[in-house]
Amino acid sequence: MTLSSNIRVLVVDDHPIVRTGLTTMLDSEPGLEPLGEAKTGIEAIAQFQTLQPDITLMDLRLPELSGVEAITAILKEFPDARIIILTTYDSDEDIYRGLKAGARGYLLKDADRGELLDAIRSVYAGKKHIPATVGAKLVERMNAPQLSEREIDVLKMLAKGKNNQLIGTALGITEGTVKFHVNNILSKLGVSDRTQAVITAFQRGIASP
Repeated sequence: MTLSSNIRVLVVDDHPIVRTGLTTMLDSEPGLEPLGEAKTGIEAIAQFQTLQPDITLMDLRLPELSGVEAITAILKEFPDARIIILTTYDSDEDIYRGLKAGARGYLLKDADRGELLDAIRSVYAGKKHIPATVGAKLVERMNAPQLSEREIDVLKMLAKGKNNQLIGTALGITEGTVKFHVNNILSKLGVSDRTQAVITAFQRGIASP
């Protein structure tokens, strides 16, 4: 990262109005400098490589590559990158994946200006910024029984309305194995049927409607 009198910020969001609003706000704040914008995960990686900002504000839902995938790619090349997730999504799975990928802050877009500015300065100073509500959900997620990668694959297909036969064909496993995974999923999520499992998957951000 380049030393500067200002904190140089890259804004990553697929909504033009959000990008413009954040850039305008940063530009009006002493000590902060909007360095660039990106609207996709791939653009975010390319812009980071070119600009090497001090702070990156990263949305989670992006075209081409998700925010988590972009964060992972950036940190692989730039381990000291300081990234704050700024999103509308507050499910425990989104929070868990974002912070596990290496983000140093997690804010919702309904946060006020002061909190966002505090987060930028705090993360720039080498600290983490995780609001209490986000931290509580993270703890809840970490204490919950963990689904395996295969179980997550099966659950995502359940959310798309696929039956055991179609799931088995898509994943290259037998129907019996699919049933085994489904039973494990129901047990770990603490639900009694597939419908409840799908609802829980949507609520936790494991699958998207």
